[in-house]
Amino acid sequence: MNEPETLLEFPCSFPIKIMGRTEDGFASAMLEVVLRHAPDFDSATLVMKASSGNKYLSLTCTINATSKQQLDDLYREITAHPMVVMAL
Repeated sequence: MNEPETLLEFPCSFPIKIMGRTEDGFASAMLEVVLRHAPDFDSATLVMKASSGNKYLSLTCTINATSKQQLDDLYREITAHPMVVMAL
């Protein structure tokens, strides 16, 4: 029996947390990347939270994920971005 490639069933609502240093353009740059992979993402649902010392900013984007490939490509581009410290 073949193991499924992912435990997710698509389409599904999938939250992506992106962390970076607090700097101008971080949120808009990440929004641009997310929209490239999930054009139906509603930017009004973007949740931003600053760290206690205001050094870092976390963004949570809950997208309508349509495939494992879409998520893999999105994570690859996010984690390769120079402004990103970590993505979950």
